Amino acid sequence: MLRAARLSLLGFMLLFALPLGAHALVLWREVDLTRTWRCADWSSTGTLPLAVDRPEAMVRIYSARVGRWRGIFAVHSWIVFKEAGASAYERFDKVGWGSPIRHNGYPPDGRWYGNEPVIVAEATGKEAARLIPKLRAAIAAYPYDHSGDYRAWPGPNSNSFVAFVLGRVPELGAALPPTAIGKDYPVDGGWIGLAPSGTGLRVTLGGYGGLTLAWVEGVELNVLGAVAGLDLRRPGLKLPGFGRIGI
Repeated sequence: MLRAARLSLLGFMLLFALPLGAHALVLWREVDLTRTWRCADWSSTGTLPLAVDRPEAMVRIYSARVGRWRGIFAVHSWIVFKEAGASAYERFDKVGWGSPIRHNGYPPDGRWYGNEPVIVAEATGKEAARLIPKLRAAIAAYPYDHSGDYRAWPGPNSNSFVAFVLGRVPELGAALPPTAIGKDYPVDGGWIGLAPSGTGLRVTLGGYGGLTLAWVEGVELNVLGAVAGLDLRRPGLKLPGFGRIGI
């Protein structure tokens, strides 16, 4: 029993505590963790072409590191899409103030707390046009869409919202990064079920812990919201703080 406890403690230190500590040191040297909400840059990165210059339909899932000390281990994710022939993109976020589901509250490719976003998944053309009605329906069906329905940890938060939508549209084949704290919160109330991609299973203890085994998500061990694991589809490691490291 004592040996098992020691091995568990060693595993926790190697897989969770050490990566988070190392990532904290990296950010401390490279990023201003004291930057306030009001002083942060929320402007467009200019990485999306003008909607009028792109007639085909388009879907993108974005994520960007959150602000201040929380950026050590967490990202914020959101959904962007454009109907074929539309003159503007649409962006959907779950936030913790005002209207919980924010529609076009920020530039579609905007910085989050001054941090550059990355593309988690995307689709264009006929595939995107087929997915957009399903995305709209999933967004409308999200149950935590009222004032006060936001909880930063373990959820439901911004990543819980996007994970729920992706679970309703598994054809997109998207997996949120391991740093998307809250993605494993059981929005439907079930602790055992399909992973959001529909390619495997997920067991979650109310978002406080759990295990995911799926082709798209890979192998993910969740401890207090932090995730460590392996990416099977595109070989790589998943580490708390750092996210996915690999091909």
